[in-house]
Amino acid sequence: MSEISYYSEEGFKNLKEELERLKFTERPKVTREIAEARDKGDLSENAEYDAAKEAQGMLEMRISGLESKMRNARLIDESLIDNSKVLVLSIVRLMNLKLKKEFTFTLVAENEANVKTGKISVNSPIGKGLLGLKVGDIAQIEVPSGIMEMEILEISR
Repeated sequence: MSEISYYSEEGFKNLKEELERLKFTERPKVTREIAEARDKGDLSENAEYDAAKEAQGMLEMRISGLESKMRNARLIDESLIDNSKVLVLSIVRLMNLKLKKEFTFTLVAENEANVKTGKISVNSPIGKGLLGLKVGDIAQIEVPSGIMEMEILEISR
């Protein structure tokens, strides 16, 4: 049985768009490549055909994986998020007490995490360390470089 995954509206939309792109753009493209390679003659020594068939197998595996994710995806109702404590989809403004530097992160489901865009997974050490805390709380989070102390300055959505 597959695990349930939670998505924001944006994350779910991105998942759906990727699946549609693979099914309706990439799949026909690979099918054409196989047909073109097949038209070139002897399949036993046709590297183009072998490569196209391998690409098709990888594509079908990716499509199957995305379809499974879609079946087990649950959309988070952002209107029900409680801003009094840190939860999934909370935007959290933090102060690193050692560095005296502020950071802002959005806590997201693991499959939507992207540090470059300020989205960290609730399953990451920082995400786990912040969940359930309130403004003014100080999180002591164990990271590879030691213990990091972060004060929660603001929680929003």
